[in-house]
Amino acid sequence: METVDEDNAGQRVDNFLLSRLKGVPKSHVYRIVRSGEVRVNSKRVDASHRLQDGDVVRIPPVRMAEKAPAQRIGIPEGTTLLPAILFEDDHLIALAKPSGLAVHGGSGVSLGVIELLRREYSQLKFLELVHRLDRETSGILLVAKKRTALLGMHNALRAGEMEKHYLALVHGQWKNARQHVKVSLQKFLTESGERRVAVNEEGQTAHSIFSLVTGYQTASLLDAQIKTGRTHQIRVHLAHLEFPILGDAKYGDFALNKKLASSGLKRMFLHAYKLAFKHPATGEDIALECPLPEELQRYLDTLGPPLPVKAARA
Repeated sequence: METVDEDNAGQRVDNFLLSRLKGVPKSHVYRIVRSGEVRVNSKRVDASHRLQDGDVVRIPPVRMAEKAPAQRIGIPEGTTLLPAILFEDDHLIALAKPSGLAVHGGSGVSLGVIELLRREYSQLKFLELVHRLDRETSGILLVAKKRTALLGMHNALRAGEMEKHYLALVHGQWKNARQHVKVSLQKFLTESGERRVAVNEEGQTAHSIFSLVTGYQTASLLDAQIKTGRTHQIRVHLAHLEFPILGDAKYGDFALNKKLASSGLKRMFLHAYKLAFKHPATGEDIALECPLPEELQRYLDTLGPPLPVKAARA
């Protein structure tokens, strides 16, 4: 039996269980909820039930899964099991997520960043993603250690008080020094069941700001600031403008990507490099930066000298 405290009040039962049953597959957690083995105040509940302060949760004994080797849990070859930590205190952890590592298990990946963290921080009762990054995207990922911190950060996200910047290398010469893009996006599933996003005026409002960082003969390095956090927002906005991100296997130029892979760029060139926000507990201004991974910097170095500013914006 475990009594829910203030930090965990309002949390879904499934997330509460996943934070306690580290190493147990999600499918098994949902099975024990459906079967009624998990009880809240002696009553059956479904996985979406929200816990309240003082609730008593019965968690049945569950056999823990053995730790899987890197190749079975979606860890990119050559990376450590736990991404580098950029910032940590009693409320938050900021990680430098590598490309190829999912933020959570699912879709053919048994473990992601959050599952790995729960193993590493087994003493913590609460550990949840503040936001998400695509599996192919590298950069700053924020995780909350307390429910109060998670709620505070989610409020900041909804209010537009978190500043998120990415570096994206696109095909072609970008025309404007700074450009606002407000184009609505809608999710859909392909015939194979893959999640995709398309421009659709009936979709959700999405706002991106693109600024030219460096221009090259065949490509442009952009700072992409997102004012809304829609799925695949940067990727779809840039593809819509006919400036696809190099290496983007979903929305990019597939023939070009094949050539790029043979010349050294084997991943999508999208990196979350800057994050700024007010700390949810202290109110302190936090500014985090994560430099380009070596493989992206090496590819930039192959593009030759940057174009003069005027030529790049012509």
